[in-house]
Amino acid sequence: MRNLDGKVSERIAKLILAAAVFVLIAGNALTSAEAASRIKDIADFEGIRENQLIGYGLVVGLNGTGDSLNNSPFTQQSLQAMLERLGVNTRNIALNTNTVAAVMVTANLPPFSTQGTRIDVNVSALGDADSLQGGTLLVTPLVGADGEVYAIAQGSVAIGGFSAQADAASVVRGVPTAGRIANGGLVERELEFQLASLTTLRLALRNPDLTTARRVALSINELIGMPTAEPLDPATVRLDLPRQYDGNIVDLLTDIEQLIVEPDLAARIVIDENSGIIVMGQDVKVSMVAVAQGNLTVTIAESPQVSQPLPFANGQTAVVPRSEVAVDEDGTKLAIVPETVTLKQLVDGLNALGIGPRDMISILQAIKAAGALQADIEVL
Repeated sequence: MRNLDGKVSERIAKLILAAAVFVLIAGNALTSAEAASRIKDIADFEGIRENQLIGYGLVVGLNGTGDSLNNSPFTQQSLQAMLERLGVNTRNIALNTNTVAAVMVTANLPPFSTQGTRIDVNVSALGDADSLQGGTLLVTPLVGADGEVYAIAQGSVAIGGFSAQADAASVVRGVPTAGRIANGGLVERELEFQLASLTTLRLALRNPDLTTARRVALSINELIGMPTAEPLDPATVRLDLPRQYDGNIVDLLTDIEQLIVEPDLAARIVIDENSGIIVMGQDVKVSMVAVAQGNLTVTIAESPQVSQPLPFANGQTAVVPRSEVAVDEDGTKLAIVPETVTLKQLVDGLNALGIGPRDMISILQAIKAAGALQADIEVL
């Protein structure tokens, strides 16, 4: 019975060890999977993209919040031209209305949009209109970069803000001079792009990187089973259409965009000096440096005094200036930032100095100038 109990205990110990190894491997796989992304989320297929449209139009029906025609001559000219097209002659008539506003209309034409497809349009005031609330956009052609009309926009403008004013006060919330028309654009012309006739595809990485481009090509070749994908540069991967997908390129694109790839980016620190925001990548590393940070504060206080002459004296009352100047310097000692392996250790080392984001920006730039920071600093 003792030998049997020993064997049972040994078997249980092996099972526990195997379970621990499995949990460790599963945890590492989960961490790697969390860092990986689909090709669909890091790259775009060349040719499958939106196209920007723009147009100029008029919004009518405003409740006295439109353009003043004297200050916006283009609104008056557009109004007169529109009325003439409708058979109303207003050339020699002085128009005085504040219910019309000139606007710029923008929209994005989705890829493979067919005639009759509805798209959303954005409307923004061009003149001195106070609000577009309650207005209606008249028929406005939307043109592309080539000058051709691809869509027509019209409809009621919906805004996300409002304005109200009285004789002595006014309230403005949001932006009442910009709005949106849901499904307000009607596609009139299609873009000629035959996806099924392509024999070569190109993938454009959203964040160019040589390592990421190579990993994408290797992942595609592993899926297809033959070397058909090749990285051309840090931002482009070329793919020749394999025979098994001949005539069915949609299936190929569907299979490719679901592949999991771990992107690799250069170490970079992004700094926004206006708001004091600092963003560091995970590969940022720093060599061992000593940092001292001190603040010099100069305070000047003015407390003028009134000098009053004695009674029956010939003197005059005067204001005598009195200034108090104080200088305060923080005596911060040198702090050691150890050689960093992870981003967390770098952040902990900088936080140990007890400084704010503004001073941390200057410290990071000084460490970079000393050659101890292995990362690129980008200032917005």
